[in-house]
Amino acid sequence: MTESTTNMTDSRFAVVMPIYEDQEASTRLFRELFAEYGDRVYVVAVDDGSINQPVHIEALQTNGLNGVVIQLKRNVGHQRAIAIGINYVADHFPDMPCTVVMDSDGEDTPQSIRELVSSMQSPKIDVVVAQRKSRVETLRFKSFYLIYKALFQMFTGRRISFGNFMALKPSALKRLAAMQELWMHIAGCVLTSKLRVKTVLIDRGPRYAGKSKMNFVGLALHGFRALMVFAEDVLVRVGIACALVAALTVLASVLAIGLKLANIATPGWFSIVLGILLLMFLQTGAVTLMTLMLTGVVRSGAPNQINYQAYVERVQHVNQKT
Repeated sequence: MTESTTNMTDSRFAVVMPIYEDQEASTRLFRELFAEYGDRVYVVAVDDGSINQPVHIEALQTNGLNGVVIQLKRNVGHQRAIAIGINYVADHFPDMPCTVVMDSDGEDTPQSIRELVSSMQSPKIDVVVAQRKSRVETLRFKSFYLIYKALFQMFTGRRISFGNFMALKPSALKRLAAMQELWMHIAGCVLTSKLRVKTVLIDRGPRYAGKSKMNFVGLALHGFRALMVFAEDVLVRVGIACALVAALTVLASVLAIGLKLANIATPGWFSIVLGILLLMFLQTGAVTLMTLMLTGVVRSGAPNQINYQAYVERVQHVNQKT
């Protein structure tokens, strides 16, 4: 039996995509989705509070697609818009055989969906994620991305090599929808979910139209949110590092006192070194205390469940049989 007869895209599946001021690119994506998969795809388009270029249900209807347009009350950001879409599918279509999360600008191509979900038939895989074989971003972005991955691994002990382009089985969809980390960072949530993940190498396509709304500051904030998913791990590692620095400071102070008693230190050297070491000790102690306090805040401050419907202004449905 060939892959084309067993691929989940040959039956009904859902596509969740966030859209913000990107009407031209998203309309082209709708057209190509229908050309590739026909009426088998059910689109959940989350309009993230667009003002100048809002997405309307006619964009789906004119391109022959079935689905909904969820218009939000305000701009909540790329990750939360995806979280709202995932929660909507989990709420209304919990048994959807496959749910694909993708961007609406064309960089996640409709043609690559089939390649992405080709491994979903295995009972040992819950999520399939896309790792980029090639990128069309600037050198500045690529450099920042490498630094981000290195820092992420150093602070969390985990590797992150994928973004939002992924395919979910029903069990994975329900688990992610129930996790509060989904609202901070999608990829980080997948890593911490304990789901069985497979990575597939996929080329990134060129943007259909317009320019990306994500600037360097936004990318940096996106990276910090990934670390927030593993806040406890990060804070414990920082606390351990501070404790090690404090211990080394104490040892260095003892050594400095020994040199002073042995009359080996030069005049003025002992007081300067001891003062610097004392400041380092006090600073690491303060950071350690803040680490413990923040760990408690992270453990108790976040809600267990977020009502996605509170962000929804209205849901427009395509007028055809679902």
